[in-house]
Amino acid sequence: MRLCFRILCGTVLFIAVAALAQQKPTDFDAAREDQSGIVSAFADTPEQQSAPLKESADEEPAAGQSASKADRTQHDNAQQSPPGTDSQEASIAGTVTDANGDIVPGAKVVLENGRSKDRRTTLSGDAGSFQFDKLPPGDSYRITIEAKEFESWKSPTVVLRPGQYLFLSDIKLKLPNSVASVTVYATQEQIATEQVTIEEKQRVFGFIPNFYVTYDAHPVPLTTKLKFRLAFKADTDVVTFVGVAFMSAMYQAGDIPDYGQGWDAYAKRMGAGYADTTTDIFIGGAILPWLLHQDPRYFYQGTGTKKSRTLHALSSPFICRGDNGKSQVNFSSMGGDLASGALSNLYYPETNRGAKLVFQGFLITTGVRIVNGVLQEFVIRKLTPSARQRNQ
Repeated sequence: MRLCFRILCGTVLFIAVAALAQQKPTDFDAAREDQSGIVSAFADTPEQQSAPLKESADEEPAAGQSASKADRTQHDNAQQSPPGTDSQEASIAGTVTDANGDIVPGAKVVLENGRSKDRRTTLSGDAGSFQFDKLPPGDSYRITIEAKEFESWKSPTVVLRPGQYLFLSDIKLKLPNSVASVTVYATQEQIATEQVTIEEKQRVFGFIPNFYVTYDAHPVPLTTKLKFRLAFKADTDVVTFVGVAFMSAMYQAGDIPDYGQGWDAYAKRMGAGYADTTTDIFIGGAILPWLLHQDPRYFYQGTGTKKSRTLHALSSPFICRGDNGKSQVNFSSMGGDLASGALSNLYYPETNRGAKLVFQGFLITTGVRIVNGVLQEFVIRKLTPSARQRNQ
C-alpha cells in the first residue's frame, strides 16, 4: 500500500511540474504571487504565527532581539502547560517524600483556594505523586499534606498564571520530635519466649515437628514455664499421634511387644507407644531440665569446619548447655531415656520387662539421638522452611 501511494504522489508531482514549465513568464509570476499569498495566509494563523526570519545582515538588531524573545516566551509556555490541558487553566502537582527522600504513598493532599474557599482532596499514589488540574488562574492556592506518623506539611501561598503548570518540589514530611528516637528494652524471659514461639513453627517439610532445636545465633536460657510449654507442644502435636499410630502398626506386623494380634492388641501397642513418648518428652525435656537447670534443645552450630560440626553433633546426646550457658553432662536426656524405659515395665507384657530390655532401649534411643544430631547439623535445617528463610 505504501509503494502504490508513493508512485501516485510522484506521478501527480511530475504532471504539476510539467504544467508549470509550459506556462508563460507572466503566468508563472502570477502563480508565484498566488503561492506566496497562500504561505502568508498560513503564517498569519494564530497557531503557526512566529517571529519573521532574518533574511539579510542589513536588518536591524531589534528585530533579531524580538525574535529571540518570542522564541523564549514560546518555550516557557510549553514548559508551564503540559500537553492536553486548556491554555487558560492551571495545574499543581508534586511528589510526597519523607526526610530521607523515600516516597510516601497514601498521604492526604488538600488544595485550598484562598479566594473561593474551595477545597479539593486527593491521596498520593504508589509513587508518592499527586496532581490537581483545571484550576482557575489568578487565584491564590495552598497545599496541605498529612500522613500517618508524620508531621503535616504546608506549602506557601501561590498565585497561578493562565496555563501555568506548577510542580512543588522538596516536599519532605518529618517525623514528630517525640518519636524521632525510641529505645526498646526486653527482658531475658521476653526474648526466650519469642525464641520458643519461633521454634514452635519449625517443621521439616512444613509439617513434621522440629521444636527441640534452636537456630538462633544468640539463644537465651529457657524458663521453667517455657520448658514445660515446649514439652506439651511436642507431646500433643497431631503429627506425634500419627507417628505413634504408624509405629504401632509396624510393631503389630513384627508382633512386638508380646501383645498378640488383632485390634485389641493394636490398641495396647498404641497406648504403650504414646505412654513411652509422653514420659520421654516430659521427663527428659521438662522435669529433669527444670531440676538440673539444663537446656533440652539441640544448639545448631552451623559454622566452623565439618569436623568440628560433626563432633558437636555426635556429642549432643551426652553434652548439653546449662542454663548458666556452660557445657554440662547431659543428665537430662540420658536420665529421661532410662526413666521412660523403667516406667514401661509397668504396662509392657511380662515377657518384655526387665533391666536388660531397659538398657537395650536406652542404647537404641541414644543411637537415634546421635543420628538426629548429625542430620540437624547438616540436613534438617535445609528441609525446614521457616528456619531456612532466617539468616544464619
